[in-house]
Amino acid sequence: MFNKEQNFLNRELSWLKFNERVLNEANSLTKPLLERLKFVAITSSNLDEFFMIRVAGLKQQVEMGITKKDDAGLNAAEQLSLIDQSVRKLVQKKYRFLKKIMTCMETENIFFTTVEGLSTSGREWMDNYFHNIIYPLLTPLAINASHPFPLLANRSLNLVVSLTRGVEESQIAIVPVPSVLPRIVEVPDQGVGKTFVFLEDIITSYCSYLFFGYVVKEVIPFRITRNADLLIDGEGAEDLLVEVEKSLRQRKRGEAVRLEIGKTRKNFLKDFLLDVFKIAGQDVYEISGRIDVSCFMKVTDVIGYDHLRYKPMIPQIPMELKDVKNLFDVIREKDILLHHPYESFAPIVDFIRQASVDPGVLAIKQTLYRVSGNSSIVEALIKAAENGKQVTVVVEVRARFDEENNILWARRLEEAGCHVIYGVVGLKVHGKMALVIRQEGSCMRRYIHMGTGNYNDTTARLYSDLSLFTADKEIGADASEFFNMILGCSVPTSWRKLVVAPHGLRKRLKALIDREIEFAEAGKGGHIIAKMNSLLDKEVILKLYEASSKGVKIELIVRGICSLIPGIEGVSHNITVRSVIGRFLEHHRILYFANGGNSDVYLSSADWMKRNLSERVELLFPIGDQKNIERVKNMLEIMLKDNRKAYIMKNDGNYQHAFSRGKTINSQEELCREAESRSCVLT
Repeated sequence: MFNKEQNFLNRELSWLKFNERVLNEANSLTKPLLERLKFVAITSSNLDEFFMIRVAGLKQQVEMGITKKDDAGLNAAEQLSLIDQSVRKLVQKKYRFLKKIMTCMETENIFFTTVEGLSTSGREWMDNYFHNIIYPLLTPLAINASHPFPLLANRSLNLVVSLTRGVEESQIAIVPVPSVLPRIVEVPDQGVGKTFVFLEDIITSYCSYLFFGYVVKEVIPFRITRNADLLIDGEGAEDLLVEVEKSLRQRKRGEAVRLEIGKTRKNFLKDFLLDVFKIAGQDVYEISGRIDVSCFMKVTDVIGYDHLRYKPMIPQIPMELKDVKNLFDVIREKDILLHHPYESFAPIVDFIRQASVDPGVLAIKQTLYRVSGNSSIVEALIKAAENGKQVTVVVEVRARFDEENNILWARRLEEAGCHVIYGVVGLKVHGKMALVIRQEGSCMRRYIHMGTGNYNDTTARLYSDLSLFTADKEIGADASEFFNMILGCSVPTSWRKLVVAPHGLRKRLKALIDREIEFAEAGKGGHIIAKMNSLLDKEVILKLYEASSKGVKIELIVRGICSLIPGIEGVSHNITVRSVIGRFLEHHRILYFANGGNSDVYLSSADWMKRNLSERVELLFPIGDQKNIERVKNMLEIMLKDNRKAYIMKNDGNYQHAFSRGKTINSQEELCREAESRSCVLT
């Protein structure tokens, strides 16, 4: 009854709708100007990854002759056609918004110009900058019989140049734009405000210095996007680290999937590039504006324009942790729930730091998925090993686009004497847990931290996540079993309080939904609120449809991809789906089940996707303390009332703003105020 193609949305088209919601923030006139610019950059970066992974994968399916359809009834070729239509509209919208923002920036005395548009003093400065800084790094590459077309790295910006000399036919050269230099160059002393020139424009203006004896006829910027998905034989890889490092080298020269090129009336250079990269016309994007606008992210930090940015938010320290010298004493007494970025990530760093020097701590075990470039957590783990603690760290070296960073940290941890596990063959370790084992008198006590987000002190200021400190004995016992499982020593047949993927998380989710169905059928009402990043798992979606048809009220908060369609009569008429897009990236996974009035609340590292439930090591853990349960329920209620940053999905798969008259509710601002109040008054 429910398993029909019309009851599902295509994953890729759903993601594009999400990226459009992100882009819409760039056109929000209530948002500070440089914050609007930031969302243009984010959208561009998101789209790069989409092409490198999702579009590349679909192209491979077409090349291999795979015609299998997805849940929405679309094969790979059909998906690519629809993606092309959606992306082109999205790109047009992006440059339309960017043009508006650039005009507004001029009114704030932030100017982008060409070399020719500079003042006399500016031209003198630029002459010096080009000849002394840029020129030594340029490597013009002629393309002819003795000089074949060079290998150009994924997402590198280049110039293709048409040259003539006397009566000779046109020749072509490639000039890679040096990635080691700033893409946007500030020119000093140009009057009021700031003046910037793009690096590729500078090179274009001085291009004749690279080709003495030739006439430069045309210079066009271009960028190639390549397949960047890592090809790793998970089952056969004897050394996972070596396999990842090998695949990282291959990523730079993967097959071309998109060509972005500056718009030109002449097709000579464009046709040349199409032939070189063996790329179809439908994969070419002619850009009238700036290629790769993710570079504008650097401009959003320009000094002297604080009034064009959000007022800095100071992450709070909750009252129960203020002036605490020993975290273990507090955690032993009660569970501590933290809400990031509204509340500080510092207690988590302090947890590992204190463990690294505490004489009673004998061992630390921790998972690391994405860590920052200058990780305080990793430094504390290294310190712990140097202090003689037994330190075991599971580093997921296949965390997409963080592989190189994680490999570097893993090497440092090993050098310090930590026992490092490079993930698990066949599975990505995505669960977030730190376990500290401390001797207290004649007994050993376990202290645990778990969260919905990564152990990354940088993203903890940008992503919304929840995390929990606990000394619960049953969770502690499960935590030890969890690490034993990852280390390959055992697979528990049952767990006390934790639920772990791939060994039972999907089954538990379906059982929790079934329980709400039983309450609904008994006339006691059934209610589910679930917040996550993505909802794709077909089995879980079918179970939600069943629950809806039986009268269970289901409220979903899904930031990104959602294949479920709400509001279908007899199928999903009791389901609502909303997406919150605001200042912070909504990242936490929260589950609420009414349970006949005896509410259950869980936090998780897992989205409801097949990869999370079947192909990753994930965690679902309960909130035990009643005050914390009520606090999380209140958070969900605030998000469900958001009428400023929320979008509501309609039954055709499109989204509309959740604007309504009456009191304005911006959930992120409300949650910020709540954190501030908790830092003053113990709740």
